[in-house]
Amino acid sequence: MLSKKLFLSLVLMALGLHSTAQPGAPAPVAPLPSANQVSWQRMETYAFIHFGPNTFGDREWGYGDADPMKEFNPTRLDCEQWARTVKAAGMKGIILTAKHHDGFCLWPSRYTDYSVRNSPYKGGKGDIVGELAAACRKYGLKLGLYLSPWDRHQAFYGTPLYVEYFYAQLHELLSCYGDLFEVWFDGANGGDGYYGGARETRTIDRRTYYDFPRAWKMVEELQPKAVIFSDGGPGCRWVGNENGFAYATNWSFLRSKEVYPGYSKHWELQSGHADGDAWVPAECNVSIRPGWFYHAREDNKVKTVDQLVDLYYRSVGHNGTQLINFPVTKEGIIHPTDSARAVAAYRQISSELKTNLLRQARLQASATRGKAFGVRNLTDDDFDTYWATPDGVVKADLTIRFSKPRKLNRMKLQEYIPLGQRVKSFTVEYLDGGNWLPVKLNEETTTIGYRRLLRFRTIETRQLRIRFLDARGPLCINELGAYYAPNARDSYVEEDGVLESLPFTATPEHDAVTLDLGKEQLVRAFFYLPKQGTMPQGLVSNYEIYAGQSLDNMQLVKSGEFSNIRNHPVMQDVYFTPVNARYIKLKATRMIQPGEPMAYENLAVQ
Repeated sequence: MLSKKLFLSLVLMALGLHSTAQPGAPAPVAPLPSANQVSWQRMETYAFIHFGPNTFGDREWGYGDADPMKEFNPTRLDCEQWARTVKAAGMKGIILTAKHHDGFCLWPSRYTDYSVRNSPYKGGKGDIVGELAAACRKYGLKLGLYLSPWDRHQAFYGTPLYVEYFYAQLHELLSCYGDLFEVWFDGANGGDGYYGGARETRTIDRRTYYDFPRAWKMVEELQPKAVIFSDGGPGCRWVGNENGFAYATNWSFLRSKEVYPGYSKHWELQSGHADGDAWVPAECNVSIRPGWFYHAREDNKVKTVDQLVDLYYRSVGHNGTQLINFPVTKEGIIHPTDSARAVAAYRQISSELKTNLLRQARLQASATRGKAFGVRNLTDDDFDTYWATPDGVVKADLTIRFSKPRKLNRMKLQEYIPLGQRVKSFTVEYLDGGNWLPVKLNEETTTIGYRRLLRFRTIETRQLRIRFLDARGPLCINELGAYYAPNARDSYVEEDGVLESLPFTATPEHDAVTLDLGKEQLVRAFFYLPKQGTMPQGLVSNYEIYAGQSLDNMQLVKSGEFSNIRNHPVMQDVYFTPVNARYIKLKATRMIQPGEPMAYENLAVQ
């Protein structure tokens, strides 16, 4: 009869977690990651590429009515330039939007004429997915693909036929381009669209229409190494915002029967579910510019090096992965400003975390499981070794002694996630004279997970102490680091979205707001920053903008859709043919939540 310990070892080996089967190892604490999920999280950072007719039409969400012969013609598309940029920025892979919501395919799909086959690019013989796959192989990068379930082009979207169309295209992408590390399914589904000329709104049941378990099965069969992204996984989850960060408290768990693509309580995804039954870690997606597709007017709005560094600490450093989007230009390349900022940010992060001062320190634990699980494992750069406490010991201290006073302002902690995520609460203290003082942080010290990075104002000390206060099981810490980054910030505050504006007074209504400029002036643009917050309310989906010299003589100057505003409530800019006007009115023709009054954080007119 197999012993319980041997049986557990065999199970873990079958899951690909061979290193946890060493004698005396702590029992795993479920839920547990798969070997694929562990490999995926160890990639840490990778790139997103958004490119298509939206690029040429200056849109974020295309309706599906763009003519590819007129609106898709990159003149010097270079997938190798994309790969070189991503490689130089320290990223490990690229995810390409093979088909966005507009339905246009960047590969010559057999199932539609709405693809690169019917565009001027390479005389209709191009295959951008294939070109990127080749570039990734050449530069040692992994490839991922995004296939939008929603399709605003197809006339039969919303019918059973579309579901078969969707799976036929998914099969093409999974079987024709080599190994994939991730398959990405967007949660935006159903709404306004071209739909073969119908130009209407279509609603589907996000839980059932696509039969997503069928997709999970197809990916498992054709791409067994790939992690599946959606709001609820099953491989990894959306982090609940498009700003690129997870909360400091971030569990890699979800309640699997609750979360689905298009999940309405998206704010929960920023911290996960502490009582979740499935391992679904967070992926933190963000664009290096305000938009996901390229807009020349955003050339001066590329995220700064400081902002990108800050996002690394709040994504990878908050137990997530970082997915940075590069909006490729009309020519077909990553803009040099975007490239330079991403590379500089990588170099800055590498510099800040280069020298682990704990390698010259003496570490002591208040409790250790045994010789094989001692504190020396914390600084040996071996992912599969770890310090562990005995069964039943969920509280313990690690004391670090330096031979001389050391300046510090960064720390790194990692749990051995193949055995589960455990730590619920910890503190960091330093010795000041004869007193232990807390290291002052601007965030809570609760979860750790794969990696937790702490930033704080520089201290100088001979001793540090990490106190683990609560955990879901015996502690399993596989890496610990302390660093000094000269001239580094301890935190970074995002821009507040304030713009220069013509002066005005605002009169709000339930579904509109009217601005009085005081006198007639030439006006060319309107800016709307939605109400900010964890759960922003009063979001405008579709709009009309009126302008006039008097309130009883207002003319429509622009109408449209604030695409993706639910998930990405950033400043919305609307440009129109310049007009002379004293009054400007923003009217909501559709709200994200029907019946809600319009709300805003900031407005501007230029």
